[in-house]
Amino acid sequence: MPPIRILIVDDSTVIRKVLCDGLAGDAALEVVGTAANGRIALAKIPQLHPDLVTLDVEMPEMNGLETLAAIRKIYPKLPVIMFSTLTERGASTTLDALALGASDYVTKPSNTGSLDVTLRQLRAQLIPKIKALCEVRAIPPVAPIARIASPRPATPRLAADFSRIEVLAIGTSTGGPNALADLLPGIPASFPVPIVITQHMPALFTRLLAGRLNSRSGLTIREGVAGEVLRPGEAWIAPGDFHMTVERKGASVVLALDQNQPENYCRPAVDPMFRSVAKVFGASALAVVLTGMGSDGTNGAQHIKERGGQVLAQDQASSVVWGMPGQIVASGLADATYPLGSMAAEIGRRVAMKRNSPASAEFTGSAVARKLVTSQKQ
Repeated sequence: MPPIRILIVDDSTVIRKVLCDGLAGDAALEVVGTAANGRIALAKIPQLHPDLVTLDVEMPEMNGLETLAAIRKIYPKLPVIMFSTLTERGASTTLDALALGASDYVTKPSNTGSLDVTLRQLRAQLIPKIKALCEVRAIPPVAPIARIASPRPATPRLAADFSRIEVLAIGTSTGGPNALADLLPGIPASFPVPIVITQHMPALFTRLLAGRLNSRSGLTIREGVAGEVLRPGEAWIAPGDFHMTVERKGASVVLALDQNQPENYCRPAVDPMFRSVAKVFGASALAVVLTGMGSDGTNGAQHIKERGGQVLAQDQASSVVWGMPGQIVASGLADATYPLGSMAAEIGRRVAMKRNSPASAEFTGSAVARKLVTSQKQ
């Protein structure tokens, strides 16, 4: 299999050299070119035919967002990883880039004091994402994919087998911000259960993400705060650098935060959240695993299934990376797989089971309904 061809776009000569050196040690990767700004990059793409582009945000002549918009018009499927800074401005711009169609992002190491440390951090962040985003190109899908992508579980469970849902737990990673931006506006403000979400993101990014999602949804969406009581119609996003779990306090269920060791190389991680949901809610839990790299969520989903809860996975065709949901399916933990565009309606249908009001009727997911919700919040 030929190596993955990468074009590096950054106005800093030092950063271009660091990236080239950092990727050079992996035989599966080949840096086929560099560009100092967006205009040069757009000229080089048809010449070099890269499989993936790394793109800096701040550049002269044509910045990263302008370049990304141009790339998406001409090459809608070309994976693009943004190179971001761990600042509020950097986080905000990164979320703008993801909304414009960037595949993922990495953050620039800061104050490492050592070139070797910088290289190790970049390699640890960047290489797995490059390989995950180019996996479809590098490894053709095998025949069983078509079968397991069907929105029918291998062993169907009847409605009578399910308990009434009392919580929705969502786990996601690569592609997650856009997936959440599609999913959550399709869930009405009258949603009868609370929602907890873990999205792999660093501190600061999660707060800005929660704010953006809140402005576009009928739900109240906030970054998680320890001790906050879970209530229907409210969604909480795990804050960067903290695992978010739930625990029972008297008659209420509240959020808890901790900085225990990363799981699956992540903090926040989906597994600890899912495990706590299984412990507190048992068979009344509905877990949804959306697009993401790796296998985070599989262990926690096993706990939910063992206690009688339900697990849904996003299908391969609508996932940016089918790592996390694919592992759920491969492990036999998915009650069903659904395209992202159908997920809100299916959540509504399942939450409506054993309730008097037909909650699923409110899950229109239509563009009109989303515009109405957004206008009401502005």
